[in-house]
This record gives sequence, structure tokens and C-alpha cells, in this order.
Amino acid sequence: MTEFQSLTYMHIYIESCILRSIMRTTLDLPEDLLNEAMRVSRIETKTKVIVTALQELVRRKRISDLKQFQGKVHLDMDMDTIRSRK
Repeated sequence: MTEFQSLTYMHIYIESCILRSIMRTTLDLPEDLLNEAMRVSRIETKTKVIVTALQELVRRKRISDLKQFQGKVHLDMDMDTIRSRK
């Protein structure tokens, strides 16, 4: 038996509702990885753990994209005035 054959894959049908459109997708995912993600996140459904992972991926990418502007945007603000400490 090859290593590939020994891996257990599961087919997951993901149904997501976005603005009343439903997308159904079949994925081949390593079962042990999916189970570990569900265990460590304490999320009980496969769909929810995948949606959560995708949302986290998008969030991290957006933060990464914003970091390119760090130190490059000049804002003419007085933080003491903004915080009403004047």
C-alpha cells in the first residue's frame, strides 16, 4: 500500500449561503487534519471549521497587506487632543 493510499480522505460537501446563492463543493481533505482542527478549535461541524479557517486566512492576508503602509502614512493628528487630554 502506498503512502497516498494509506491516507484517509473524506469528501466534504460544503454548503454556504451568501446572498441567497448556494455553492456546493466537493473537497478531498486529510481526515486527521480536519479532526484536529475541529478538536483544537472546539468547533463541532466540518462546514463551520472550514468556514472559520477561510475567514481567518482572509483576515490575516488583509492585515499583512496593511502592514506595507506602516510608517508610510502621515497623519496630522495630536493624540492628546483626540483623547481629550489637552
